[in-house]
Amino acid sequence: MSPAGLVTVSFPFDAVTQAQLRKVRPRGSWDVASKTWYFPFSAFEILQKQLGKRFAIHEELSQWVTWFRDPLPSLPSYKEIIASSDFDQVDDIRKPLPHQKVGACWLLQRRGAILADEMGLGKTLTALLAARAMVGARFMKVIVVAPVSLHSHWYREASSLRLQIDLQSWSRLPKELPSCGALLIVDEAHFAQSLKAKRTQSLLRLARHPRLRAIWMISGTPMKNGRPKELYPLLAAIGHPLGIDKGRFEADFCRCHFTDLNKKLSLRSSETNTLYKLHRLIKPVMLHRSKQELLDLPLNSRKEHLVHLTDLEQRGFDHRLSLVLEDYRERVQQGLVSSQAESLVTLNYLRQISTEFKLQAASKLLNHFINKQQGIVVFSSFINPLCLIKKYVGGDLLTGLQSPKERDKAVLRFQQRQSDLLLATYGSGGLGFTLHRARHVFLLDRPWTPGDVAQAEGRCHRIGMQDSMTSHWFKLGFVDQLVDGILTSKSGNIEVLFGSRKILLKCGNLSLMLDKCVEAFEDTISKS
Repeated sequence: MSPAGLVTVSFPFDAVTQAQLRKVRPRGSWDVASKTWYFPFSAFEILQKQLGKRFAIHEELSQWVTWFRDPLPSLPSYKEIIASSDFDQVDDIRKPLPHQKVGACWLLQRRGAILADEMGLGKTLTALLAARAMVGARFMKVIVVAPVSLHSHWYREASSLRLQIDLQSWSRLPKELPSCGALLIVDEAHFAQSLKAKRTQSLLRLARHPRLRAIWMISGTPMKNGRPKELYPLLAAIGHPLGIDKGRFEADFCRCHFTDLNKKLSLRSSETNTLYKLHRLIKPVMLHRSKQELLDLPLNSRKEHLVHLTDLEQRGFDHRLSLVLEDYRERVQQGLVSSQAESLVTLNYLRQISTEFKLQAASKLLNHFINKQQGIVVFSSFINPLCLIKKYVGGDLLTGLQSPKERDKAVLRFQQRQSDLLLATYGSGGLGFTLHRARHVFLLDRPWTPGDVAQAEGRCHRIGMQDSMTSHWFKLGFVDQLVDGILTSKSGNIEVLFGSRKILLKCGNLSLMLDKCVEAFEDTISKS
């Protein structure tokens, strides 16, 4: 068995055997590098007939075959499961909302499904309600895969339903499932977006296990970067027909997207129709609902703050940018680095410099809201600016450098009004925490993907909030315009300002876009 739960066939090259294996259905794939065939487990019986006694069967595969030939008892019918379930029974003051009960019923109808409701609609409770109904109908283990930082949240929600769960982290997934059968719930399912990643392969192994009753994937951003190919591992995990052949999927649905990470999504009318077709095909297994259509939440507005620097600050800002850009150009010209790889590194340096020069303006607004005792969450891609705010303004940090207990403590202090300011990185604060006490969300800079922006704002705009929320986007210089343009542009063009000058960039290769910005920036500096 492969790490991803596929049957492997390895042998010294033999043209006759190769010809036999090409005819096997379900179809397998030949890997030239390892000289190995990979087949879905359902092809085992045919492989055994074709190859006879010429091949030894590994002990691990034999165990899977034994389980396959001794299947689990079938589940009661869907109507029987629903009739015996009580979705209103929760051991706290909450009552599941109608959309959560509808979502639980929807999951119970499917062996493989993707619950992709927007952040803030209570997907955790929805999945656990359905899981409790499954366990009530037939005994099985409920295994939840989630980031370690969210384990306490899952334990609390499961405890309120009197449901026992086995929590696993993404970094240490088990190789096997219990012989009694298991229901697999996968939180933050977008973590499995690369088939080459070990965690994705481990997840696929569990998803293909003979002792799996059902698998439900949970993610508010199943296509975090907006690319259809990011959906493929999720479709493969739930057993969707589109997840059988990766090459066919990419040929049918990914041609309209650039495969290079440095290239922007670009769609034509025919390609848009391709995405509509994909949407129709996956709609039966993906439930995506918005807060706007389901809940009457307080208003969430967005406000841009253009940061203006003094002449002295502007000279310092331009000088620091010039140093980074000069180093970038020299390294590329000398052939020390790949221009495309270095452009991402350089842009990150430029983003951090811009973020640090926004701190004075952001601090003034922070102090204004803190004096009014209004909850504020500040997001940044960089830890250093957050540490500077903590030093001079106050607040609690929420970053990946803290232990899960420290992060839980920081969130609890904020939610219980012991602190009015929470300083979070996108990777930590935008991951599963409930921060509905926030009245204001500060985005000092923006992450690379729209999904991370949605995750950050969605942590605060959700069930339980009492007042309206304002999301403050701080912008300074061409770097923010470039990144924000990539995030929000629909026309494919980005307007970047350099003082009184402006240039129009066409979304495409990031290195070329950066080079054009560098030339315009250097021209502006020389004229000034």
